[in-house]
Amino acid sequence: MRPRVFSGIQPTGNLHIGNYLGALRNWVKIQYDYESIFCIVDLHAVTLYQNPAELQAKIRETAGIFLAAGIDPKHSAMIVQSAVSGHAELAWMLTCVTPIGWLYRMTQFKAKSEAQDTVGDGLLQYPVLMAADILLYQAGLVPVGDDQAQHLELARDIAQRFNSLYNDTFVMPETRLPAVGARVMGLDEPDKKMSKSAPGSNHAIALLDDPALIRKKFSKATTDS
Repeated sequence: MRPRVFSGIQPTGNLHIGNYLGALRNWVKIQYDYESIFCIVDLHAVTLYQNPAELQAKIRETAGIFLAAGIDPKHSAMIVQSAVSGHAELAWMLTCVTPIGWLYRMTQFKAKSEAQDTVGDGLLQYPVLMAADILLYQAGLVPVGDDQAQHLELARDIAQRFNSLYNDTFVMPETRLPAVGARVMGLDEPDKKMSKSAPGSNHAIALLDDPALIRKKFSKATTDS
């Protein structure tokens, strides 16, 4: 039996070249060597408000980009997170065994909570849901960007704790960082990782940008000179 791999992308904002270089391109390369599960993680998206109609449209758009990038549905499973109730169910079980101090130590939670006046509990619990995504499928390998590496370590800690309480239930997942593209920087802020949620119109090259817009963005990019 081939080892199982799991990874996912949120259907928010516009997928950009950082998502392609750091995730999609690598998924396409490994899908024939592993039992591959690639997920549109819409439950993660709603840690912040999402217009329901727009979110549904983004889910469909993201699925189309997966296929256009080369994900082969004959060899890989493509799923929408909210369509599989086990994600939320397992997240609750894992929440019950996860010390809250572990969650407060997550650097992404610290950074995002400091940038907002109020935050929902979903932001704190985000890494537990991510652990559930992975452990639900007994994935042995999880390709991620370097900004998610801490969350993968937490997933391993949660799995180890659950296994110690309830016998060996879960496979311990391993992290796989891309050799190229793990951290693609923004065009307007080269000291910050390219992000779908960044406000600047010249921050990222979206995968669906037309050629003229791409040239315009590159011409305005911050450089060393």
